[in-house]
Amino acid sequence: MTMVSIPAPTIGDEIVNHGPKIYEDIKANPGEKALICMHTVPFEGSVGLINMLTATRLVRKGYDLTFLLYGPGVLMASAARGFPKVGDEGFAGNMAYNKQLTTIMNEGGKVVACRFAMAALYGLRETDLLPGVQGIHPLDILDCILTHQRAGALILSTWTV
Repeated sequence: MTMVSIPAPTIGDEIVNHGPKIYEDIKANPGEKALICMHTVPFEGSVGLINMLTATRLVRKGYDLTFLLYGPGVLMASAARGFPKVGDEGFAGNMAYNKQLTTIMNEGGKVVACRFAMAALYGLRETDLLPGVQGIHPLDILDCILTHQRAGALILSTWTV
């Protein structure tokens, strides 16, 4: 069999055509809402971080954003993460969830976490959450989604286990 031999890419090489955009750069109209629902295990895949990056972009586009954490998703908002001490970057990316959720909240997004999942499943107290994350009653999960649906919000919902 013939082997194809070409030079390997090097730092700074462009291996795809990265422009121009083909879609309009949409910004939110006044009052438009977005909801991202996260029922996912932190660090078990890229979906949690990707959805946080999407949430950040939605806030920057002007959407009234709510980031809903329930089930194992509440672990994304733990303020007790780090090694060897809380807040230390135990490995590259270890604090990415904390940093990105903080960015979302600092830029105007709202982050809420289900109290049932926190207490009954993981033994988390509201004081264990990142500053700014609001604990909500488990019966608020569906009503949060329905409220956003009635408002015509963009809703992204991710489930992983």
